[in-house]
Amino acid sequence: MCDYSLHVYPNRLASDGEELVVHRFGGASLGLASPSDLRPAVTASSCTAAKKPWSFRAIKEWFIANRPQWQPDKRTPAVCVPPGARLILKDIPKGLQRELGVGEVEEVKFVEVSAEVNTYRDAVRFKNGCQLLLQALREGQRVTVLSLGPAEVEEPVFAELRAIR
Repeated sequence: MCDYSLHVYPNRLASDGEELVVHRFGGASLGLASPSDLRPAVTASSCTAAKKPWSFRAIKEWFIANRPQWQPDKRTPAVCVPPGARLILKDIPKGLQRELGVGEVEEVKFVEVSAEVNTYRDAVRFKNGCQLLLQALREGQRVTVLSLGPAEVEEPVFAELRAIR
């Protein structure tokens, strides 16, 4: 549902129809987040004009005060998606489109590719059978949750079961 690397963040289950974005949590792992939960990168207060000219000391103090903390932003929850959920993946970069033989917008199924601990396991599977780890997506890509439940079992699976009996 949520990769092991996101266990230090608050999390919640996605809901049908929800719009999500691929987000980099703590400067490391990619996961899904709600756009409404994300903080703006630049706030109005950080852009206020100085009353006096900048000195080297003022610039140094600004960088020290605004340096990345490299600690999890506990306010942004990771949004977890169960295996089998159907999603619309948007904004697929041209390079990935060519490599995977897909379009800019594709319906995908959310899958887990491994049960091993301490490994990235969340991935999306395209209708053409290609799989891509969530970590290979681009930050800011948009995702729409179509359905959290698994889709109906496809006819080829039934055909294989009948052949076994």
